Amino acid sequence: MRIHLQRVAAIHDLSGFGRASLTVVIPILSSMGIQVCPLPTAVLSSHSAYPGFHGRDLSAELPQMIAHWKQLNIRFDAIYSGYLGAVDQIDMVKDFIRDFAVPDQLVVIDPVLGDNGRLYSAFNQEMVEKMKELVGHAEVITPNLTEAAFLLGEEYQPKVSISELKSWCVRLAALGPKQVIITSVPELDVPNKTSVMAYNSEDGRYWRVSCDYLPANYPGTGDAFASVMVGSLLQGDSLPIALDRAVHFISMGVRATFGHGHHPAEGILIEKVLPSLNAPVQISSYQLLD
Repeated sequence: MRIHLQRVAAIHDLSGFGRASLTVVIPILSSMGIQVCPLPTAVLSSHSAYPGFHGRDLSAELPQMIAHWKQLNIRFDAIYSGYLGAVDQIDMVKDFIRDFAVPDQLVVIDPVLGDNGRLYSAFNQEMVEKMKELVGHAEVITPNLTEAAFLLGEEYQPKVSISELKSWCVRLAALGPKQVIITSVPELDVPNKTSVMAYNSEDGRYWRVSCDYLPANYPGTGDAFASVMVGSLLQGDSLPIALDRAVHFISMGVRATFGHGHHPAEGILIEKVLPSLNAPVQISSYQLLD
């Protein structure tokens, strides 16, 4: 009997050093029993938090790689894109989603644009406008608070009320995705807490999962979060359970890393917490918001 393993096309960059992008995506989804087929958008010596990194944009190579996949007639249960280093790559991903579409396919877009109120140095407003087009082809999007503000043309504020976040979620869903997840949301009423908020436009419900904030900034946590979301949804978890699993995986990873002397740019020690992805679902801490 042939065993069917679910398969994900992962469209991200590949950084040789520093736990981010494909070096995070592949082990997480593989640990969850899902085959990862990487389509690298760029190859870097390290992720961009390290000064002096060397990188090679693979935009010119992507059409040939994609053409070969078409010849192989590969079927993907999910398409999952993250960091795209050039505007032209957005059109390539849009075409990829169209050309490899199959029934019941999960399409997750992590609209990587910036953090802490600023665009990443390689991006400009043209990239923001093109990203708005791309999220319209997704079922699920996972922007952080900064990226949500840019996608909506809002001024970034480090603290946003629940009512305003709900409005943002509805407006982001109006761009096309059915489910909107906004990460890195500080809680107004609880010091040293951060949360993730989600909205399902199909049933009109809002969800939130909170966790303790530790004073450390680890690149790649957004990639890890979105990867656990992809794996959980493919495993049949509901949106709030997937949200809960992803938040607590990141929280465990941060706690496993915080006490060590590693430079934060190396990212969280996912190797220490990968086994947790195969543990039974624990008592959940998600909240249904009114």
